[in-house]
Amino acid sequence: MTEPEPLPVGLGPWQGDWPVGDHYDPDLLRDGDRRNVVDRYRYWTLEAIVADLDLHRHPLHVAIENWQHDFNIGSIVRTANAFAVAEVHIVGRRRWNRRGAMVTDRYQHVRHHESVEVFAAWCAEAGLEVIGIDNVDDSVPIETTDLPSACVLVFGQEGPGLSDEARAACRRTLSIAQFGSTRSINAGAAAAIAMHAWIRQHAEL
Repeated sequence: MTEPEPLPVGLGPWQGDWPVGDHYDPDLLRDGDRRNVVDRYRYWTLEAIVADLDLHRHPLHVAIENWQHDFNIGSIVRTANAFAVAEVHIVGRRRWNRRGAMVTDRYQHVRHHESVEVFAAWCAEAGLEVIGIDNVDDSVPIETTDLPSACVLVFGQEGPGLSDEARAACRRTLSIAQFGSTRSINAGAAAAIAMHAWIRQHAEL
């Protein structure tokens, strides 16, 4: 028995008279828009989508250390895009695996910092409270914490967690409650949980 063909994603060519507006992409109107975007942005140019997102991005930032070429970064970028995070900060290696981002890095602002020191200085100048997310002895549960509106949530590498330098740069460290046998959860999943904790407290739903 053969597997059924997957259904096409998105929409085909525009039917009828084309809409008017500089935000529309004539190539997409002609050929169809198969991108992974919400219906509001169908047939829009990439530049128009980014400009519109910039009008309502949240003051939340997220950062992840990238000393070991972490494969979770793409997933974190994708989640950050879904929650309209202001910026994703890559601390350490500039190169990262974009496959997990599912091309959302085209719509999401991503900034690189060569070291924790440079990153911390940027946050101080931007007036952002730096908050670490890690299950360590002095962590405070994120579930019972009031998060500031303007802040950056920092995540460490898969496995070792935050480096000593990153922990020193954080004003405080928060943990995610766990009830099973494993010591930690996937860094991409932890980032999604932490971002959503901020969304529940501050986003206009």
